[in-house]
Amino acid sequence: MSDKLKISSPAWLDEFKAFIMRGNVVDLAVGVVIGAAFTGIVGSLVKDMITPVIGLLTGGVDFSNLFITLKGPVEPTIAEAVKAGAVTLNYGIFLNAVINFVIVAFAIFWLVRLVSKLYKAPPSAPAGPTASEKLLTEIRDLLKTRAE
Repeated sequence: MSDKLKISSPAWLDEFKAFIMRGNVVDLAVGVVIGAAFTGIVGSLVKDMITPVIGLLTGGVDFSNLFITLKGPVEPTIAEAVKAGAVTLNYGIFLNAVINFVIVAFAIFWLVRLVSKLYKAPPSAPAGPTASEKLLTEIRDLLKTRAE
């Protein structure tokens, strides 16, 4: 008996390989990596540039330290409240996240708009002959062969 033992991989493994190698998945992975880098830039923009200006316009309010003590000792900062074991509702941190989101969405809007203006779609290929044009071409060719 010279039957060789063949070990085959499961069918789902081939499907998984095909899925991973599709262009959309690779594009998505690149988008996630660029998005993570872009998030760092926007996070710095919000934290270091916009929040201080908003704080200045609102009289020095620091959104990141706005909170309500639900249970426990009332402290002047979130860090001290957490250290004291208080339960807090940190609406200032949520407000910062909303501001972050709006700025990211705004920045992505302008980026996509810019890329759309820079990218010009390649000219479409000319359409092939219609069915009636093909039929007329065949008739012409048949008439040519009969005339010869």
